[in-house]
Amino acid sequence: MAPVRIGVVGVGTFGINHLRCFQQMGYMGQAELVAACDVNKELVQQRAQEFGIQAYTDHREMLAKEQLDGITVVTPDPFHHDIVMAAAEAGVHVLCEKPLDVTTEGCREMIQACDQAGVLLMVDFHKRYDEYHLAMREKIQAGDLGQIQYGYAHMEDRIEVPRDWFPGWATKSSPAWFLGVHFYDLACFLLGAKGVRVWATGQKSRLREFGVDTWDSISAKVTFDNGATVAFDTSWIIPEGFEATVNQGIRLVGTLGFLECDSQDRGTRTACTNDQPVQQTHNKSFLRMKKDKQGREIWEGYGIDSIADFALNVNELLAGKSLGDLGPYPSGEDGLEATRIAAGVHQSLETGEIIELAKL
Repeated sequence: MAPVRIGVVGVGTFGINHLRCFQQMGYMGQAELVAACDVNKELVQQRAQEFGIQAYTDHREMLAKEQLDGITVVTPDPFHHDIVMAAAEAGVHVLCEKPLDVTTEGCREMIQACDQAGVLLMVDFHKRYDEYHLAMREKIQAGDLGQIQYGYAHMEDRIEVPRDWFPGWATKSSPAWFLGVHFYDLACFLLGAKGVRVWATGQKSRLREFGVDTWDSISAKVTFDNGATVAFDTSWIIPEGFEATVNQGIRLVGTLGFLECDSQDRGTRTACTNDQPVQQTHNKSFLRMKKDKQGREIWEGYGIDSIADFALNVNELLAGKSLGDLGPYPSGEDGLEATRIAAGVHQSLETGEIIELAKL
């Protein structure tokens, strides 16, 4: 049986990792990277030449002309909905970057469309694939921590991310949507729980100095249905001199013990005169490159594993298995839960009230 035929929609900063992943899966006969789509015509043509695939600027045209089994959606946060809906209409399986959508209504529409079409809908919550986080989950499920009572998570980007990388759409997003969703989902995954209520505060000042009118930082406290309360701090204004693009970590405390994970600093550092900043820490668990015996680049890490899992799942479906046979994966329902928390965070920011998430 031929491997899954895949197209990628969105080939920018993170989309290239999707292209790399499916290209190298092609070396092993597990996937065929067929086409890519991006509204930036020059960029997508460049990627198409680099990876030897077809280029499109309209995802509907790509779906109509290519016999695809699956697509991945790697566009900015607010622009996932219509692409996923078009894929469902075409009967094509979908991996969508987080957040699934920036509204709960949009998430539900996407889930319903994929369910009715009988196609797989996965969300790229790659922190679920981090071996450090998986080890945390094993200890929690084994009861080593007892009952989790409270916790803390933080995820912070350097200021160039909203200011220089995404100034065109950062105003349509926030540190909660762009960063917080990662850890809202991770907390649900580790705790085996769903959010019940949220209260949030935030600040707007630094990014406005650069003409980017969005939240600098957001602090949210979420109560889960197992009784645990987790505080989440997110921001994208830490200085350019910080040693990594992202700073992140999580801590959970239970009746019998606690777990802490510095999700950024895995102990790898460099200090070189041509680096900026001079000293850097590197999260090689997320993304690392090596070369195989043929001299080809091979990318590894949980940032690749979560993407590859989609192609492997679609291959199983093409081989005759049902969606229920696939085992656990980050689903549309998981995407809805993370979006519900993020939507509650923003509603609390605007109203100053505690938000009951069941109403969203």
